[in-house]
Amino acid sequence: MAFTRPTGKHRAPKRPISRTATAAGVATLATAGVIGTLASPAMADEATVSTAQDSRLVRTILVGDTVADRIEAQATAQQHEADAAAARAKAEAKAKAAARAKAEAREKAEAKAKKEREAKRRAARDAARKRLNAFVAPVADSYVSTGYKTGGSLWSSGSHTGIDFHAASGTPVHAVGAGTVVEAGWGGAYGNNIVIKMNDGSYTQYGHLSSIGVSVGQSVTSGGQIGLSGATGNATGPHLHFEARTTPDYGSDIDPVAYLRSHGVNV
Repeated sequence: MAFTRPTGKHRAPKRPISRTATAAGVATLATAGVIGTLASPAMADEATVSTAQDSRLVRTILVGDTVADRIEAQATAQQHEADAAAARAKAEAKAKAAARAKAEAREKAEAKAKKEREAKRRAARDAARKRLNAFVAPVADSYVSTGYKTGGSLWSSGSHTGIDFHAASGTPVHAVGAGTVVEAGWGGAYGNNIVIKMNDGSYTQYGHLSSIGVSVGQSVTSGGQIGLSGATGNATGPHLHFEARTTPDYGSDIDPVAYLRSHGVNV
């Protein structure tokens, strides 16, 4: 709505004054601080409300920034914890793998050592078995002075039932192989004699001994000394009469040279 001023003699009519423009001018002055004190209570209240809202906005932003920082810090800490846990798990896995590898290496070494020990024991048993089953000559460094089946009146059967090894009286006499003594004592024409049942089931006899060093039931080993040579019984001089038999009795004799050679003894 516009108002007009009354016209006078010397005054020309004025243009309507716009209340809107006036209000704008007042606002401008108020903004410049000229009439700030003239502001109405309503306008003051509006300014207070605006200031309070701005303050709350600032506080909200500050509080929001603080929460975000805390969340970020928490997330960073959690990430660090996760990384540390992963590193610990990796280290533990590595340590376990190393322990397993060490245990496996120890088990392999123990298995190898056990295998080697078993091989050594087996070799020792084989060597002992070989020694037990090995045969030797009944008199060391000697020779056959009378052969098998040599004929003559010296023997009741008309021929020699064994072989004679040259040996001075008192020469050590050895078991040709491992076995058990089944006879040890006086044997008539054989004088002091020993009969041994060998481990392979055959029998060997040692006659005309000057001394007997074993007894019935005793086990003997290959090369073990069983007596001393002599000239007891039906003998013309000191020597060792040796026989190989299929039984412990007289008359079951076999070729003693072939017997010894079949067991690896060179005579």
